[in-house]
Amino acid sequence: MTSLSQFIPPLVILVLLLLAAAWSTWLERRILGLWQDRLGPNRVGPFGLLQVVADMIKIFTKEDWIPPFADKVVFVLAPMILMISMLLGFAIIPFAPDIQIASFDNALLFVLALSSISVYSVMLAGFSSNSKYALLGALRTAAQMLSYEVFMGLALMGIVILSGSFSLNEIVAAQEEQWFILSQPLGFVLFLIAGVAESHRAPFDLPEAETEIVAGFHTEYASMKFGMFFIGEYLGVIFISAFISTLYLGGWQGPWLPPLAWFILKTSLFVLLFILLRAALPRPRYDQLMRFGWSVLLPLALVNLLLSALWQLSVGH
Repeated sequence: MTSLSQFIPPLVILVLLLLAAAWSTWLERRILGLWQDRLGPNRVGPFGLLQVVADMIKIFTKEDWIPPFADKVVFVLAPMILMISMLLGFAIIPFAPDIQIASFDNALLFVLALSSISVYSVMLAGFSSNSKYALLGALRTAAQMLSYEVFMGLALMGIVILSGSFSLNEIVAAQEEQWFILSQPLGFVLFLIAGVAESHRAPFDLPEAETEIVAGFHTEYASMKFGMFFIGEYLGVIFISAFISTLYLGGWQGPWLPPLAWFILKTSLFVLLFILLRAALPRPRYDQLMRFGWSVLLPLALVNLLLSALWQLSVGH
């Protein structure tokens, strides 16, 4: 009975995360409608809230078609890899002092490893589809995600230097007096940009650029397999937002409100920022995206790493 009860909190968190990812699609469409002076979903349920349920019914009842020219085993496994890697990332996030699935010393390295695994998902989806559009989207995704992982990792090293740990719990504890967004403003901006590129959200959604490659790596997907890619993208947005809140905004720390409320509030602000970026910024060309990463972000990340090390040495002495 005790072993069964241990699985209840992770299952509750899993269900809540999936519901949050599903309803964030409604939130995005409503907010984009507000910003762009249109209505958004408003027919199914109050304020269109049940539009998500209607979309889920539509996805579940669509024909689960697999192209005859595809590698069927890899084609089916690809979206599962993305969903699993996204959900595993939440396992090490400290939502509150007593709400966390797993805690260990090398949590940051675990997150970077999961980020690398998610690349395999979109690569396998593109190659197994045996389609030129899907292949082009997969190649773009591989180059984009692998490149921006470098800048993401270098931006994180500034926090590791200041906190002296790879543990998310210790990083949150190190921000008790001052959030790292104040001592690592450059690292914060670099990590935010890399996070947008890693989740291939607009304006860095070039692996899925509809005007150029139909829908990118998931062009041949339908039904629930497409739904897993779709929900996986929103899980990635929530994860990056929660991760930024943990690393740079003190995680669950804050006055007056309960710790979990602070964490949800900070994460929600970054989710709204992701949506605003989609509405406000134009999509660059692919060569501009890659040049921006290696010519601008990489030197800035190295400068931030150097300044963090010098600051820590000066404080230590």
